[in-house]
Amino acid sequence: MKTQYDVVILGAGHNGLVAASYLGRAGLSVLLLEKNDYIGGATTSQKVFPEYDALLSRYSYLVSLFPEKIIRDLGLKLELRRRATGSFTPYVRENGEHDALLLSNVDEGTSRRSIVDLTGSEVEFDRLQKFYELSRVFAEHTWDSMLEPLVSKSEMAKRVPPEPWRSLAEEPLGRAIERHLENDLVRGLVLTDAKVGIFTHPHDPSLLQNRCFLYHLIGNKTGEWKVPVGGMGAVARELEQTARSAGADLVTDVDLTDVDLSGKKKTVRFSIGRREKGVEAKFLLVNFGRNVLAKYSGQRYKPAAVDEGSVFKMNMLLRRLPKLKAKKYDARAGWCGTFHSDEGYEQMNVSYEQAAKGRLPDHTPCEVYCHTLTDDSILSPELRVQGFHTITLFGLDAPYSLFKIDNDAMRARAQEKFLASMNQWLEEPLEDCLARNRDLSLCVESKSPVDIEKSLGMYHGNIFQDAPTWPFATSEDQVGTWGVETEWENVFLCGSSALRGGAVSGIPGHNAARAVLGRCRS
Repeated sequence: MKTQYDVVILGAGHNGLVAASYLGRAGLSVLLLEKNDYIGGATTSQKVFPEYDALLSRYSYLVSLFPEKIIRDLGLKLELRRRATGSFTPYVRENGEHDALLLSNVDEGTSRRSIVDLTGSEVEFDRLQKFYELSRVFAEHTWDSMLEPLVSKSEMAKRVPPEPWRSLAEEPLGRAIERHLENDLVRGLVLTDAKVGIFTHPHDPSLLQNRCFLYHLIGNKTGEWKVPVGGMGAVARELEQTARSAGADLVTDVDLTDVDLSGKKKTVRFSIGRREKGVEAKFLLVNFGRNVLAKYSGQRYKPAAVDEGSVFKMNMLLRRLPKLKAKKYDARAGWCGTFHSDEGYEQMNVSYEQAAKGRLPDHTPCEVYCHTLTDDSILSPELRVQGFHTITLFGLDAPYSLFKIDNDAMRARAQEKFLASMNQWLEEPLEDCLARNRDLSLCVESKSPVDIEKSLGMYHGNIFQDAPTWPFATSEDQVGTWGVETEWENVFLCGSSALRGGAVSGIPGHNAARAVLGRCRS
């Protein structure tokens, strides 16, 4: 490790690694400092249950927003595999029979028949296609700009046709959902993409739900979420190798003690064990949230109300897949997509209202992903033969405020309710299918927004760091910037807290690198 670098990057999550790869390849000397003893941040795979050889993607699960351009630019060897099932949403018919809405990624006929079974006609399928055409058109005209300087809202409005623009960027998303779709279950299925990770409702005047929805639907112009082969840790490992090959120095187990942002040279002081270190750099890239940056800058952090996180994560290891009450579907077909529970449109309006009043909802909306049905390489050969699987549950309408007073007690209550939500659709309780540790405890790891904030520094457990932003400038001073600039010269945000940050995308890492290279040339 040297004492002088062109660039120091604070945080070796995937965005910091992307930035380091671009900057190292451009000939700049780069140092990445990471507080954890591993590389990757939230983009990591770990043996959550040490007694079992299974690498779970602990915080982030699927990939949609990682631009193909970054993959090509950096020559990344990543395999993102398509899931056969897009979504699986169980329901109960009026006669008490269990059924499910299955939307396939590979067979449109299956999706159409499933909607006919639900509604009695093909009309709602055609309405759904027309609704998703709005986001497809929006993506077609905005996606490429995510790796370019920000354009004004008025300029972006000229690029996007009027109906998609009105429905997704001007009015609350609930209006478009209610205008295009009639079935409550279908409406709820659409709304979930507007609520994942944040606390909002269909008619939120802040349009927070619209921004979140766009994040989930515009990735690479298709919005399809794919499974990273080898787990999310494979993404981090590939990026780490690329950054090291580009000449970047990576140091873990770092305790950051002081950051001087004021001078022309940025000074960073830290300790590794008992050794005190200090480095200087012309450029400083920050790969953590503004809330953490405020501690080092001495400024007061002023979050907006919409910045609160709303998520409950459960990582689980199964001995076998649970059987479904909807018997016409094979269990593998149901579990290999996104399994939705208690996510009807009106149900989520009620759950939002109950959570807003400070109580855990009666019916807790959630969705579950099974990585191993698409990619079982994260399991040892022995576990594969025995029929083991990993599943991860993502709970909605679980805001930070519910957990901040007594996190342990509320986490236990929430875990119980989310398991009950899933069990209503299963022939056997999920608990009976879970693997057990040597002490006979269930292989379940639950994390509330409070836990996520403690582990990753994300403000109030917000998986986007801040509220998701628009893919365009919302003020005149943002136009022409990369959306990574700060009030300090040559200090840039390169993580999720940058404009157009959030999710596993690499976009802010790319944009921060472009901002640095632009300053170098000038």
